[in-house]
Amino acid sequence: MIQPFIDVRPLRASPVFRRLLIGRTVSVLGGFMTMVTVMYQVWDMTRSTAWTGAVGLAQALPLVGFGLFAGAWVDRADRRRIFLTATVGQAACSALLAVQGFTGHVPAAAVLALVAAQSAFGALGAPAAGVFVPRLLPKEQVAAGLALNQITGQAMMLLGPALAGVLLARLGIGACYLLDALSFGVAFYGAFGLPALPPRGEPSRAGVHGVLDGLRFLAGHRVVRGALITDLAATVLSFPVSLFPLVNAERFGDDPRTLGLFLSALAVGGVTATALSGAVTRLGRPGPVMLGAAAVWGAALVLFGLTTDPWAGLALLAVAGAGDATSVVCRSTIVQTRTPDALLGRVTAAEQIVGQAGPSLGNVRGGLVAGWSSGAISLITGGLMCLLAVGAVTATTPELRGRRAPGAADGAAAGTPDKVMG
Repeated sequence: MIQPFIDVRPLRASPVFRRLLIGRTVSVLGGFMTMVTVMYQVWDMTRSTAWTGAVGLAQALPLVGFGLFAGAWVDRADRRRIFLTATVGQAACSALLAVQGFTGHVPAAAVLALVAAQSAFGALGAPAAGVFVPRLLPKEQVAAGLALNQITGQAMMLLGPALAGVLLARLGIGACYLLDALSFGVAFYGAFGLPALPPRGEPSRAGVHGVLDGLRFLAGHRVVRGALITDLAATVLSFPVSLFPLVNAERFGDDPRTLGLFLSALAVGGVTATALSGAVTRLGRPGPVMLGAAAVWGAALVLFGLTTDPWAGLALLAVAGAGDATSVVCRSTIVQTRTPDALLGRVTAAEQIVGQAGPSLGNVRGGLVAGWSSGAISLITGGLMCLLAVGAVTATTPELRGRRAPGAADGAAAGTPDKVMG
């Protein structure tokens, strides 16, 4: 009988993975605290929604503009050293944010410049970290390792903003930034015990040539391409967050308590699904599960757009969050087991850009459609378009419907786990 609870074998099998997970969890907590602190500080300095909106741009633009080039660099060098360098850079940015937070004499543009610099270091570190799980764990445990990353990240997404609010009130802006800087020290310690992790196979070509090689792989590999298109279908076509205030006003009496629960419901559904992901990760069929989970996301949002009962709406959002979390774990499993190690930095960078840009574009789409019609219609049409797109990927990518567990396909060797000291 397949156990339903999250598979914790990677924690026992790899002490190095265990340290990495602890470091990553603490760092993610610090990152969510900084996100809230930056928004609070910029609003307090400017009282302008344009400036608070610019915070998102400062975080996203370096990732989108620099990500693929960072991935090409990662595929030419020791991923461990690059990750440690990026972690030091992020910690330095948080320390500088702490300094300006304590002094209070820096303009908002300088704060955003530090946020952008930290995001650029993050764009470099994320592709390097993308090779850790498939290199440290046996292939049959990769999905479980990714699920552990997912559930700890979602738990910190729930805890981080609330903790930031408490600490901002008690300790102030500078202290929150300082705690984030210290959190990167835990991440540095977690990765310091890694062995050297140079790319296996032919290293990436320099500059634009390396980026184009990565894009050619994505265009030609049906399974990886299908996984990323599925994620785009779920975010660009149907991401609902920008619609929550309008739908709350249209359907649920504009109650601020209901609005606050919408995002929490998505997160609770995601945490619950990941906690019960053992059956999914042990099943070894991430393709069909990913397609089904993405369809659940779209269908739940259609029904949320139709309901007028707040409790039913919250339940449907929890279902949508569960579908999204399951789809993310399966998508990452497909990407990391189907991509050759020598290309994994670039493909991970592309996956990160999809994950960052997709929800932002989805929020824009949702807002524009709602402006022409209503929040409910925007939700319903977005969910239906998501279902149609997932159906198209299902029909045109038979490999994602197959029963075989993802492995080395189309010439993409996933490699075997490195032997590392515990």
